[in-house]
Amino acid sequence: MFQRTELPAGPRVISARLPGSRSVAVAAYVLAGSRLESPAEAGVAHFMEHLTFKGTARYPSSRAISEAVEGVGGSANAATDRESTVYWARVPRREAARAVDVLGELVVRPRLTDADIDHERTVIVEEIRSYLDDPAEYCQMLIQTAVFGDGPLGREICGDEAGIRALPAAAIHDFWGALYRPSNTVVAVAGDLEHDEVVDLVAAAFGSGDGIVPAAPAAPPLPAGPRVLTGKRDTSQAQLSIALPGLGRDHPDAWNLAVLNAVLGDGMSSRLFLGVREELGLAYDVSSGVVEYADAGAIEISAGVDPVRLPAAIEAILAELVRLVDEPVAAEELAKAKAYLSGGLELRMDDTRHLASWIGGQEALHDRVYTLDDALAAVEVVRSEDLQRLAGTLFRDDALRMAVVAPGRYLRGLERHLRLAR
Repeated sequence: MFQRTELPAGPRVISARLPGSRSVAVAAYVLAGSRLESPAEAGVAHFMEHLTFKGTARYPSSRAISEAVEGVGGSANAATDRESTVYWARVPRREAARAVDVLGELVVRPRLTDADIDHERTVIVEEIRSYLDDPAEYCQMLIQTAVFGDGPLGREICGDEAGIRALPAAAIHDFWGALYRPSNTVVAVAGDLEHDEVVDLVAAAFGSGDGIVPAAPAAPPLPAGPRVLTGKRDTSQAQLSIALPGLGRDHPDAWNLAVLNAVLGDGMSSRLFLGVREELGLAYDVSSGVVEYADAGAIEISAGVDPVRLPAAIEAILAELVRLVDEPVAAEELAKAKAYLSGGLELRMDDTRHLASWIGGQEALHDRVYTLDDALAAVEVVRSEDLQRLAGTLFRDDALRMAVVAPGRYLRGLERHLRLAR
């Protein structure tokens, strides 16, 4: 499924060939995320991602960068996470060299001018304000703090308005100089390309250069924040998130958790969707998801509900957690959840962007790179007793955390509903 090469003092290169594919996707993972920030630097990793698109040595403006990719029908973007920042581009096969070149410029040769830094402060402040004005986004910010505390895993990746306005330009330059090094980068390419061609393109675009990556601070004992966090917003719908500590990224039970999550709240056949929405009519959107870091994680449930029905929604969600602890998942339901998870993996592998993200993310962040067959085999061996054991371990009253964003009059007394009643 893939080949990999580690260039001397350069990026790790991993590629997957899709014969006949008309597109090529390139993903460059820089091992520089918000988890490496000190409190005084909060938001610098995300700030850095913004600045790369303001101009580079070869593409001196944001317009030049966008036209280089969009001018051939492609697309490009980036995202900052807590343990990495990923830059990606997807272009027609004939423009593969252009995509690799643009990403190399963004990572290795950004301009980082004082004028661009000052301009981008206001842009990022508006981004932060947009999240605070969006009740669902705000609720997600609160639940991260409730589970992971106020350290780097629980802080908002963008930082806050005051911190961004005060962030020194020198801190941004230092962050880039220390962490945006070729040897601290994984470049993944998916499409109809030979691996040797990919290696040559990456070597030319990214060059070489060693760097020292500081160790990230260890995750605190979880949960690390308040049991309930609330935000007052004059909305007609309440946003609700319930979370519990989960597993680190490469934990032996990671695939069991993926299947457990599929049973609980991933998709329209999940228990939360069928129970909370279809049977009880308590929510339009309700789902669960897994958050994974190197040494910590969480399982999170999100729903949008009528504020008046918040207590009923909380109790209905927790009842599904109790069922998973008390009752084994039936063979037919387990088979459907595994088929849903496996089928989704298979379908995504036909898309070059998803495939590049799969191999690049695993090479950058995981202990090993799973082939599709490896992943399907790992899902297939999950047993009902594995799910019940894991649910019993994770779903505990003392570990529950909740965030709610709603009009103030609906926020009182919610904590008494946050318990796994039996």
